[in-house]
Amino acid sequence: MATRTLLSKQTLTALSRQPACFVHHGDYGNWGNTNVAVVFSGCGWWDGTDVHEAVYTMYHLSRCGARFQMFSPNQQQMNVMDHMKKQPASGENRQMMVESARFSHGHGQMQMQDLSKLDVNSFDAVIFPGGHGVTKNLSTFAKDGKDCKLNNDVEKVLKDFHRSRKPIGLASMAPVLACRVLPGIEVTMGYEKDENTRWGNWPHTQMVQAVKSMGARHTSFLDCLHHEAHVDEKNKVISTPSFMWDTEYHYHYIFDGIGNMVKHVMRMSTK
Repeated sequence: MATRTLLSKQTLTALSRQPACFVHHGDYGNWGNTNVAVVFSGCGWWDGTDVHEAVYTMYHLSRCGARFQMFSPNQQQMNVMDHMKKQPASGENRQMMVESARFSHGHGQMQMQDLSKLDVNSFDAVIFPGGHGVTKNLSTFAKDGKDCKLNNDVEKVLKDFHRSRKPIGLASMAPVLACRVLPGIEVTMGYEKDENTRWGNWPHTQMVQAVKSMGARHTSFLDCLHHEAHVDEKNKVISTPSFMWDTEYHYHYIFDGIGNMVKHVMRMSTK
């Protein structure tokens, strides 16, 4: 008991001498003062932000020692999907910000914030997890394809961060947003053809052709591994395919890919 008490006092003394950001030092580096904005589009793969991609993003940001804040447009969703039947639910209408708030456990700054209030000067980077909300709620891609328009606040955020030379992280479908308003960037969305194998398949390859028609340079995932991210060093854009790959079991690859994307975002935010 005496030993435990002594150790406790020693630990408390050591902690009291550490800088305020000590508790934010992560396993992947010492970036305790990095602030990252994370943008949501609802809650759920078929009509909002994918749950896994969102949670993995926040996990890795926490592990890296980042402070992050959650944002979403304060607008209605395009539709509400029955995630069992994978078809629109009749008679339902949901608000994007309210649905996105399902990801929030906090109060104050950790509550879901209106995207229109995101100030680029208050953050070091921004990350967009994927999901069909990218194509339905943050843009009109689901209806208009390569000629889509972006939500006004989404477009402003992307252009502001790019202009300020601050990194932009993109998972699965989210590169569509950046490619539409930042011509000439380099991204990956996985395979360019649907390769149906025992490892899974790539059912959204038409989106790859769309971003290429927008003027983006696409790196096929054949050139890298499932757990990697593609880095456009010049434009500070980091992308990872995530659930562009339709896999039933290999979620650890999705987890690792988002982890690598986050680590590159953190690395580039210090430059």
